[in-house]
Amino acid sequence: MDFRILGPFEVTGTEGPVTLRGAKRRGLLACLVVHAGQPLSRDRLVTELWGEGDCEGAARTVQTYVSQLRKLLRSDGVSLETRPGGYVLEIPLVQVDAHRFERDVAAAGTQPDPSRRLAMLETALALWRGPPLGEFAGVGWADREATRLEALHIQALQRRFDALLELGRAGEAAAELEHIAPAHPLDERLWAQLMLALY
Repeated sequence: MDFRILGPFEVTGTEGPVTLRGAKRRGLLACLVVHAGQPLSRDRLVTELWGEGDCEGAARTVQTYVSQLRKLLRSDGVSLETRPGGYVLEIPLVQVDAHRFERDVAAAGTQPDPSRRLAMLETALALWRGPPLGEFAGVGWADREATRLEALHIQALQRRFDALLELGRAGEAAAELEHIAPAHPLDERLWAQLMLALY
């Protein structure tokens, strides 16, 4: 199974996309994916999905959704377990696009060859399909993760432009930076890269 949070939330199995209906059910699974391998208590999930006010029956609803998701997620290497600390989504992290993105960006940061570094960054950036967890915007857990991933995305773009400039592809870098830098008016590094590329 492949779990995608770098854009619209999607789950794909061996037979194609997995249909996930209901905003709260989708939110529960997405929250578990973001915290894969970590136990989340039922009370925390209620707070994350319904807010501090707690909605009547929310705890039972979480139990129902977990039961439904267990059936949906039956796959090699994927399981939704109940542990003393709460519910845990056990999944190989390589099956989460955000993890692959982070891994490739980190690896690129240690790659001295600009051509190889560029290829690694472009592989990572190809996973980016839009605002992470956009359908859950305004929800605390999703906003925190989206902010973290957006910062990593900017870092990956900056490293890509550095590689392009090292390779003498300033025209290509300038053309892209002229579109990207204005969307980030306070990012001094992007503007410095644009000035260097234009020079």
